[in-house]
Amino acid sequence: MAAANTILFMGDSITDGARGRTADPNHILGHGYVFQIAGRLGLELGADAPRVVNRGISGDRASDLYARWNEDAISVQPDILSILVGVNDAYHLIQGDARGASDRFRQAYTHLLEETRTVLPETRIVLCEPFILRTGALEEKWTAWEEKMTAYRHTVRELAASCSAIFVPLQHLFDEACERAPHAHWLWDGIHPTAAGHEMIARQWLQIVSLQRS
Repeated sequence: MAAANTILFMGDSITDGARGRTADPNHILGHGYVFQIAGRLGLELGADAPRVVNRGISGDRASDLYARWNEDAISVQPDILSILVGVNDAYHLIQGDARGASDRFRQAYTHLLEETRTVLPETRIVLCEPFILRTGALEEKWTAWEEKMTAYRHTVRELAASCSAIFVPLQHLFDEACERAPHAHWLWDGIHPTAAGHEMIARQWLQIVSLQRS
């Protein structure tokens, strides 16, 4: 059994976490779940901890990830590739703006997974379930949001099964957490996690994703 050497996180603003664009180790991983995962692994594994790379970009849809896949994903040659995307695909469709003129979520997501399997056949792929809560700006068009994100969650689960990826369920955690604290305690605007929300994602990711492989 060999430990993973590099873990790459791809996604939108939830993954980006306002990360720095320099080599400054205080900021390069952002201040979200990626930072928390890296911190836990660094503490527990010490010198054997994997290199953690964050290439999330705020505002990205699945098609935006695919457009930069060579530069930001394939070139990193990760042992583990983790993806969390979907909320911006839904946002532009629901808002009716030009970036959401057609729904390319499944198509673009499928393309990037197929390409990864072809070019990096040994890379373990982790697909994180997109999530929302009924609070903030989502209240006004909640029915549309719930319908679209439910469809996206099904899509991600299906894609994980079809490409033998690890699926990390998240929506049910946020739903259940709302029994302990208001929605905004976890996702301050219905989309972006608070510190508590990011911690919940990090714990779930670490619990499900084994860093060992044969």
